[in-house]
Amino acid sequence: MGEISLLKVVLSTLTFFLIGALWYGPLFGKQWRELVGISEEDIKTGPKPGQNPIWLIMGLAFAFEMLVSLMLAHTYARTYPSDMAKLMIAFGFGAAIMAPALGINYLYQMRPGRLFAIDAGYFVVGCSAMGIIYALMD
Repeated sequence: MGEISLLKVVLSTLTFFLIGALWYGPLFGKQWRELVGISEEDIKTGPKPGQNPIWLIMGLAFAFEMLVSLMLAHTYARTYPSDMAKLMIAFGFGAAIMAPALGINYLYQMRPGRLFAIDAGYFVVGCSAMGIIYALMD
């Protein structure tokens, strides 16, 4: 089995996280907030009692994204893929594992398709970006 590089894990996680800042900020933030029912007033006043503070949300999001990156690193360490295969595996994580799992959840929650498109698109793009980082760092 190959080695897992902590540097690659952290850099790919940071990439995924920064894409999230763009995705849920200037790119799709307004549409996403409307679809999930978060108003401008909600943003100004901050979390209500019983809701998670933003530092916890961001910290856990980063930790979960790092878990995805670690799984990619583990897969790469076990299979010794080419750079192109790394890109395909990472895209596959987002498009064939994460997005369908999210879709199943959204179906039962009766969430709108536009919300699924925004959130699933983030997973596909974010995972693909992680694959690019792994491929470029070899």
